[in-house]
Amino acid sequence: MTTTENQRFCQYCQKSVKGRTDKKFCNDNCRNQFNNQLKAGQYNLVRKINHALLKNRRVLETLLPDEHEITKVSREQLLERGFNFRYCTHIYVNRNAGVYYYCYDYGYLSLQNDCCLLVKAKD
Repeated sequence: MTTTENQRFCQYCQKSVKGRTDKKFCNDNCRNQFNNQLKAGQYNLVRKINHALLKNRRVLETLLPDEHEITKVSREQLLERGFNFRYCTHIYVNRNAGVYYYCYDYGYLSLQNDCCLLVKAKD
């Protein structure tokens, strides 16, 4: 058996691979990096949306103090802090046809005069 005939190379870093004949990577790090690169394109959009949702939640959380169940803020205050009105996790419509947009456990209701009523979901 000559080494040039059976020599295999890592699919990620191109180093020589030793061991089992079906082994494709020289170590676990190369295997992980290779698979992460394959999945990066597929999950990039999901990652961006999750980032926007979490940022929206943080903005709502900072504007709604723990001791208050609801508070009123201007739409401008939300925008200044980086709130993105395009993303929410779910919607709740109350009896009066008010539409609450939630980012996980924090939500808002659009009011007149460019104001928003911030709420926290009850457990």
